Amino acid sequence: MQRHAFTVLAGVLALTGCARRDIPPPDAAASQRSGLKSGQPLQFQVKRYPGGESYDIASDRGSVVVLDVWATWCEPCKDALPYYQDLANEYAAQGLKVYALNIDEDARAIPTFLEETKVTLPILVDQNAQVAERTLKVRGMPTTYFIDRKGRVRHVHEGFAEEFLAKYQTELEALLAEPSP
Repeated sequence: MQRHAFTVLAGVLALTGCARRDIPPPDAAASQRSGLKSGQPLQFQVKRYPGGESYDIASDRGSVVVLDVWATWCEPCKDALPYYQDLANEYAAQGLKVYALNIDEDARAIPTFLEETKVTLPILVDQNAQVAERTLKVRGMPTTYFIDRKGRVRHVHEGFAEEFLAKYQTELEALLAEPSP
């Protein structure tokens, strides 16, 4: 039943262009929006693509993490992922890690999508969108989470639009400027 509900949600999002305008909540609301108690670190485990190795978000504590939730059928994701690839390249030396969390039911569409977008980010696979639905409470595609060095969600961006890029970069630079725990 839950899988059917997510499939229906995915279909509605696909028909509406996948995304709404960016709605960044304040820091405390970002944690609540992602299903966390304010100030609590994000916790989840998924598999890496293509090898299936386990990935635990807690392993990146001490780094700033950008986590972009996407799907191959999402048109705005085609614009967002290359931008996040650029951020990963620019800020890796300052402690930034960027991951693309895929929610497709069939991972066979991923290689073609990555080839078309020229994205080489680490891909995480969210089997049956369990993390997206239950932990992150994703409402639109793409949804991007900026996570501080302590593992707390600090900014949530639903959708993607070029007019918000300067804001994203400012938020990211502020997180990178914070001291390590």
